[in-house]
Amino acid sequence: MAAPDVSELCVAAQEAGLRLDTYVAQHLSDCSRSYAAVLIRRGNIQIDGIPAKASHKLKPGERITIQIPVSEPVSLVPEPMALDILFEDQHLIIVNKPAGLVVHPAAGHASGTLVHGILHHCPDLEGIGGERRPGIVHRLDKDTSGALVVAKTSLAHHELTKQFKARSIEKRYLALVQGIPDAKSGMIDLPVGRHPVDRKKMSTLSRSGREALTYWRIQERFKGAALLAVDLKTGRTHQIRVHCQAMGHPIIGDTVYGPRRKGHAAALYDFLGDHVHRQLLHALQLRIDHPVTRKRLFFEAPLPIDMSLVLQILRNAQ
Repeated sequence: MAAPDVSELCVAAQEAGLRLDTYVAQHLSDCSRSYAAVLIRRGNIQIDGIPAKASHKLKPGERITIQIPVSEPVSLVPEPMALDILFEDQHLIIVNKPAGLVVHPAAGHASGTLVHGILHHCPDLEGIGGERRPGIVHRLDKDTSGALVVAKTSLAHHELTKQFKARSIEKRYLALVQGIPDAKSGMIDLPVGRHPVDRKKMSTLSRSGREALTYWRIQERFKGAALLAVDLKTGRTHQIRVHCQAMGHPIIGDTVYGPRRKGHAAALYDFLGDHVHRQLLHALQLRIDHPVTRKRLFFEAPLPIDMSLVLQILRNAQ
């Protein structure tokens, strides 16, 4: 195992009284106070060789030892992959994920994931939590396309995770749904959790559902369908798909949460023919605060060809 990067600092007289986490954030490049607190909790930062609390008030002459573990290689093999990159710097990367691409290795997907592609794209990746791997802050389903943020460093991963928890990250999706809602816009406030019977699915009927809040508005109307702009305030698994089903307007192409093709739904699918191959859900826009500069950033992922084609077919039929 590679040796950690060790720094030793001595508290100056004018720095007396500072909190330990504040002191570390001031002296460690690209380090926030909250991330310094994480390092302190992990025992990577000590005072005169003894672990201390983040709130410890420093005294002149105290020696601060900071150990930053070197990222070790992971067992994943980097794989060349054509990535549609919307933005990249040394801290993070924003990718326009295509439908059909799995984000993270899991059972049944040991290779060919976005993580494998980013490992190849970023051979000098600093890594997360002591491993040379990208930090997946949020995920998109395999068959959902659009903007996805990935952290390159532990600091970026920590700060972006905080933003998601604080709900300061703004995410807008486009969803093409069956039928046309009666209202122009609305809010769905229904908890989402594991389905009480089918554990592979999520449901608003779960006995252990977590708060889930979705805002939507009609962007465009068609014969038998509507394009919704959807803003997420929470990020539960399959939240948009489950909430669209709950409101009676499942996403077109969703084989898990969509109804069987009968009645009006059957007519719609017959009309669209073989142009629908997945749930027509796209992560259109993403607004985040840069984890280091704090600058507010905005990204928009162009609509993929398959979804654009279906929309054009529906428009032509008006």
